[in-house]
Amino acid sequence: MNNIFIIAEAGVNHNGDINIAKKMIDNAILCGVDAIKFQTFNSNNLVTKDAKQAKYQINNLKEETSQLEMLKKLELSHEQYKDLKKYCEEKNIIFLSSPFDLESIDFLDSIEMKIFKIPSSEIDNVPYLRKIAMLKKKVILSTGMSNLSDIEFALDTLRTGGTEDIVILHCNTDYPTKMEDVNLKAMETIRNAFKTPVGYSDHTSGIEVAIAAAALGATVIEKHFTLDRNMTGPDHKASLEPFELRNMVIAIRNIEIALGNGIKHQTLSEKVNSIVGRKSLVAKVHIKANEVFTEKNLCIKRPGTGVSPKNWDYVIGKKAKRDFQKDELIDL
Repeated sequence: MNNIFIIAEAGVNHNGDINIAKKMIDNAILCGVDAIKFQTFNSNNLVTKDAKQAKYQINNLKEETSQLEMLKKLELSHEQYKDLKKYCEEKNIIFLSSPFDLESIDFLDSIEMKIFKIPSSEIDNVPYLRKIAMLKKKVILSTGMSNLSDIEFALDTLRTGGTEDIVILHCNTDYPTKMEDVNLKAMETIRNAFKTPVGYSDHTSGIEVAIAAAALGATVIEKHFTLDRNMTGPDHKASLEPFELRNMVIAIRNIEIALGNGIKHQTLSEKVNSIVGRKSLVAKVHIKANEVFTEKNLCIKRPGTGVSPKNWDYVIGKKAKRDFQKDELIDL
């Protein structure tokens, strides 16, 4: 497995259509991600009939209804999720789905989902956190709309319940997130505060912030994607299209390689180039045998195949063992 676990967040961008969901899985595979994640919920368990839409949902949908009406159109059945999980297994991509209610936690556990992604909205939901903790599975915890005390509360609840394998994702819950609200340095603050692996759930419009998060040490990157940003739905406008997701994955994989092991050393390619790029001690003028090397008769020029100029002080004052012609590399 790659060092950085990349999740393509399908969310509800399937618009309640399992055929679109399967097409999203196919596209996620082509993009090279590690996992695709959906959202599992029972609308009646998730919101009251009077709950209002978020401002971004109204803007993206160009209509104002209740959250319940909106979510009803985006639901998939348990049987459909079983089908999607099987489809992912056949295609060799990890199936994930964030549960948004207690019933959905039980269902996703029953189909043996290995990793539970806790959405930001549930970070203070005690019964929810305790139920997931009891499963003792790997947890990825999103922290949008949170401060450090909120994260500490959720961690304590999960750990008290028996879950230890936790990755914390910094994120901002706005779709799309403005650059001034990203606050990517908070990822490092979270890592230092809780001594846990960290990652980033990106809701910005482009791919550069996710790439920067990878360079800053994110172990998990999550990014919303859609087949077409012009589709009707609450999250399409803040999602990447497949070719953009592919570009993001390529960039992150390159960052993984570029990060290296942290040991400063001369690489194999540099060893070849050091012959050309470095310099040696060279006769500045004709030097006779037994003549003393001085600052007046020595200089430093390429190539780097002779005596290194770091030996300058050692060589000055010594006698030449033979004649050297002007521009000839010195040997001792």
